[in-house]
Amino acid sequence: MSSFVGVVVSDQWLQSQFTQVELRSLKSKFVSVKSQNGKVTVEDLPPLMMKLKAFSTLLTEDEIRQILGESYTDMSTEIDFETFLRVYLNMQGQSTGKLGGSKHSSSFLKASTTTLLHTISESEKATYVTHINIYLADDPFLKEFLPLDPATNDIFNLAKDGVLLCKLINVAVPGTIDERAINTKRVLNPWERNENHTLCLNSAKAIGCTVVNIGTQDLVEGRPHLVLGLISQIIKIQLLADLNLKKTPQLVELVEDSNADVEELMGLAPEKVLLKWMNFHLNKAGYEKIVANFSSDVKDAKAYTYLLNVLAPEYCNPLTLDTKDPIERAKLVLDHAERMGCKRYLSPKDIVEGSPNLNLAFVAQIFHERNGLSTDSKKISFAERETDDVQISREERCFRLWINSLGIESYVNNVFEDVRTGWILLEVLDKVSPGSVNWKHASKPPIKFPFRKVENCNQVVKIGKQLKFSVVNLGGNDIVQGNKKLIVAFLWQLMRFNILQLLKSLRSRSRGKEITDADILNWANLKVKISGRTTQIESFKDKSLSSGLFFLELLSAVEPRVVNWNLVTKGESDDEKRLNATYIISVARKLGCSIFLLPEDIMEVNQKMILTLTASIMYWCLQQAADEGEAALSPSNGNGSISYTSDASPAPSISGGEDERSSLCGEMSSLTVDDAASDITVSSSQCENEDTEIATV
Repeated sequence: MSSFVGVVVSDQWLQSQFTQVELRSLKSKFVSVKSQNGKVTVEDLPPLMMKLKAFSTLLTEDEIRQILGESYTDMSTEIDFETFLRVYLNMQGQSTGKLGGSKHSSSFLKASTTTLLHTISESEKATYVTHINIYLADDPFLKEFLPLDPATNDIFNLAKDGVLLCKLINVAVPGTIDERAINTKRVLNPWERNENHTLCLNSAKAIGCTVVNIGTQDLVEGRPHLVLGLISQIIKIQLLADLNLKKTPQLVELVEDSNADVEELMGLAPEKVLLKWMNFHLNKAGYEKIVANFSSDVKDAKAYTYLLNVLAPEYCNPLTLDTKDPIERAKLVLDHAERMGCKRYLSPKDIVEGSPNLNLAFVAQIFHERNGLSTDSKKISFAERETDDVQISREERCFRLWINSLGIESYVNNVFEDVRTGWILLEVLDKVSPGSVNWKHASKPPIKFPFRKVENCNQVVKIGKQLKFSVVNLGGNDIVQGNKKLIVAFLWQLMRFNILQLLKSLRSRSRGKEITDADILNWANLKVKISGRTTQIESFKDKSLSSGLFFLELLSAVEPRVVNWNLVTKGESDDEKRLNATYIISVARKLGCSIFLLPEDIMEVNQKMILTLTASIMYWCLQQAADEGEAALSPSNGNGSISYTSDASPAPSISGGEDERSSLCGEMSSLTVDDAASDITVSSSQCENEDTEIATV
C-alpha cells in the first residue's frame, strides 16, 4: 500500500503560492497535455489555459498567446511543470492589470483560487488559541500540549497531526466525529496523519464549513492562513449554534406573530439573526442608530455600552458613555462583559479597529450569557410548531450542506427559504449539469417582481424534465411558495443525479451506460462477498441495515485497515446501533467520502440517505482505481515518490481470479429501479453479462 505524497515543487516560494488542491488540479491538466504530445511547449499553453476557470471567462486564446509572446520568442520551447506554474502566476498578474475595472477585477478574484499574499491576524490567532485553551483543556489527549502560547506558532504545529482540528469540530458540534475513529498515537505515520486530516475536512464540510480549496497536505504542512481560516470557521459555527428557532425558540420575540415573519427569520443567516437580536435590544435601550455590521458600526463601543446596560444593568458603569476616548470606553465595555460572565477573548484595540470576526464572537458570547428574551410560552409554542417536522428538518440539513459543498457562488442558510427565488437551484443545476441553464432568461436576486422568481423556478422545473426527473406535480410556483415536500423531492433527485453522474465518469468499461441504483446495490453486495463475508442486502430499504454491520463490512472490503473490529458492536439494541452508525459515518469520512447523513438515517434505514452513503463509498473506491492508473503514468516528483491526484492512498487490489469473479457475477441479480423521488423499488432479474458488475470492482 503506497502512502500519499503531495505534489512537491522544488521552489518553496512557488509552492507556497498554491494549495495542494490547486497543485493537484494544475498537475493533472499539465500531465494530460504531456501524455498526448509527449512534452509540453509554450504553444500548448493557450488552449490549456482556456480550460482553467481563472482565465476562461476573462481572456481569449489569442490574448493569452499574445501575453506569452512577450516572454517567449520561440513558441516551441519545452517547459516543465514549475515553469508552467510561474507562467500561470504571471498570467494572473498581467490579466488583472490588462482588464482593470471593478467588475472584471471582482470576477477575476472570484474565478481564481490562488492568493498571492497570505497574511494572518495575530489578534485573531491569539483569540482562537485562548478559545482552544479553554474548551480543550481537559481533553485526555491534548491536555499535555495545552495551554498553547498565542505568541508562538504552537497552534500550527499541533494542528499538523489532525487531532486538534477533529477535537475542535466536536466542541463546535458535539458528536460530529466518533473519536474512536481518530488516530491518536503519539507518533503517527503519514498514512494515519492523512486519515485524520481527511476525517477533519469531510467532517468540517458536514457541519457547514467551506473547505473547497483546502487539501490534507496543506494541513499536514500546517499552512498558517489555511489552518487559521478553518479554525475560524469551526469556532464561528460553535458560537452561532444557538441562533435559530429550533435551539432558541425565544428568538420568535424578534418578529411579529405571523407565518411570514417567522419564515423570514428562519431564512436568515445566524450572523444576521445576531444583528437582529442586537438591534432589538438597542432599540429598547434608546440607541438611535442601526447596527448593520460587526466592524465600523461598533468601533466606538457605544452600541456595546447600550446593549450591556439593557441586558445587565447591575454591572453598569455610568462613566462608560461619558468617556471620550474610544479605547478607554472599549476597556470599560469589556470589564462590564467580564463581570456578567463573558470570557475576555478580544482586546479594546480589536473593538476600536473593527475586527469583524472578533466582534462577532464577542456579541455571540454576550448572547450565550444573557439573551434577554422573553419566556412567553405562547410565542415559544408558535415557534416550535414552525420547526417540529424532524424528518423534513434532517433532510433540509443534508441538502443545505451538500449544496454549500458544491462551491457555487451563493451560500444557503435555509433551503426552503433560499431556493424560493429559483436562482440557487439554477446555480446547482449548472454545476451538476454544465450548460443546462439559459442564464439570459434568469434573474439574479434581489428580485423585485414576483413573476421573475416564477420564471426562474419554471426554468428549474423545465431542466428537471430534461434530466428525466419526476416532476409530475411540481410547478415553478410551488418552489416560489416554499412547498417543502415538493422541494425536498426535487432536491433529492438533483443530489442523486449528481452522484450517479460522478460514478458514471469513473466507472470503467461503462460504454456510456447510465449508472442506476441497482448498479450501486450490486456493486456493494459483490464487494462484500468477494471480501469473504456473507452479509448481503436486498434493497436500500433492507431493515438489516439498521445494525450497521453491512456498511462496516463494505468499508472493510474497500480498505481492510480502516475498520477496527474491536470497536464494533453486534448492533442489536438501539444503543449498539447508534454506536455502529456514528462509527460508520466517521470511518467513511476518514476514508475520504463526502457524506452529510446522520446516525439516525442509518438506524431508521432512510433509503435516500442509505443510497448516498453507499454511492459515496463506491465513488471513493472507483476514484482510487482511477488515481492509481493515472499515478502509474505520472512522472516522479523528483524524490522517487509518485504524486497522486487524490488525498487518500489507492485502494488495494481485489484478490481472486477471473473465474471466481465470473461465477460471483453469475450468482448475482441485476435490479431495475423506479426513478421517482418518493420511492425506490427493486425487482430481480438475471445478470446480462459478465462486464456489468465486474467493471466496478
